Amino acid sequence: MAVVKPFRALRYDEAVAGPLETLVAPPYDVISPEQREELRTRSPYNVVRLTLPDSEDEAARDLEKWRTTGVLVEEPPAVWALEQDYVGPDGVERRRFGLVASLEVEPYETGTVLPHERTHRGPKEGRLRLLRATRVQLEPIFLLYDGAAPIERPDREPDLEVEGAKLWRIDDPSIVGAFDEKQLLIADGHHRYETAVAFHEEDGTPASAQMLVVLVSTSDPGLEIFPTHRLFAEPKHLQSETNGGAEVTEVTPDGSRVVHGPEGILDVQFVDTLGHDGISYTADADEAERRVRDGEAAVAYLLRPTRIEDVFAYARRGEVLPQKTTYFFPKLISGLLFHPL
Repeated sequence: MAVVKPFRALRYDEAVAGPLETLVAPPYDVISPEQREELRTRSPYNVVRLTLPDSEDEAARDLEKWRTTGVLVEEPPAVWALEQDYVGPDGVERRRFGLVASLEVEPYETGTVLPHERTHRGPKEGRLRLLRATRVQLEPIFLLYDGAAPIERPDREPDLEVEGAKLWRIDDPSIVGAFDEKQLLIADGHHRYETAVAFHEEDGTPASAQMLVVLVSTSDPGLEIFPTHRLFAEPKHLQSETNGGAEVTEVTPDGSRVVHGPEGILDVQFVDTLGHDGISYTADADEAERRVRDGEAAVAYLLRPTRIEDVFAYARRGEVLPQKTTYFFPKLISGLLFHPL
């Protein structure tokens, strides 16, 4: 049973902090060192100073100062409707709709929140130190659920708007009851979810159990999974089977061919049998082919998108899939709302 609640959001006051477009950023784990520096120059209050600080103590000091000087203001308890307009890697325009709320975290063993990818220890240690220092959930994670959304897009001007994203404050607390019987699948944010569980286990307070999440229905017309293609520095070749289940396109300097894998496995699992030595990834099929053509990679494997129903099915069986099985686009924007604990 998912426990979803309204929360008292912290948000930027643009009258004090400046335009929202100078304050927001992508999630911490997709920002390069060069992009981090560029974001820091946009504003002394850019969210990257909290999500990727020079130190956890610096982030805590900045956060406290921003709250006391009015850079950040606190909203009454609410959930928020979030809409994102975007053009996908395939060039198609779409609109994705979700709800921003507070989720009570639980260990995976309860079956309420399901993972679908493996995590690594290093990123979780850094996020845990930051959470201890700030006691604020700085970025939302992205969760999926089956069934229709409990509300429709509000028919009024948004309360916040930036970079194709619109946010509306929803003051009806009853809508969170729609998630009481839901299982939630982590789309993006495995490391941060596991960090939140670990933080609550050591802190033990009711507040420490809460996490900032965006909930999107698997039936939302704007929800799309894109593939992440695999490249290898050295030649690695798959053997094709007749009438197989998996189907990938192998690109070499000599050309390309379709390779079929065994029945009952996904494209990503088929390529995963080659191991991870010398592997790299890209969501851009044209880039993958160019890198092989220019000699930057020996072989590329172009994958089909993984279906969301397959991801959910594996997760419900307690099985994790290879890294970068799913590529959800666009990423959630950091800096729109914060969740103090």
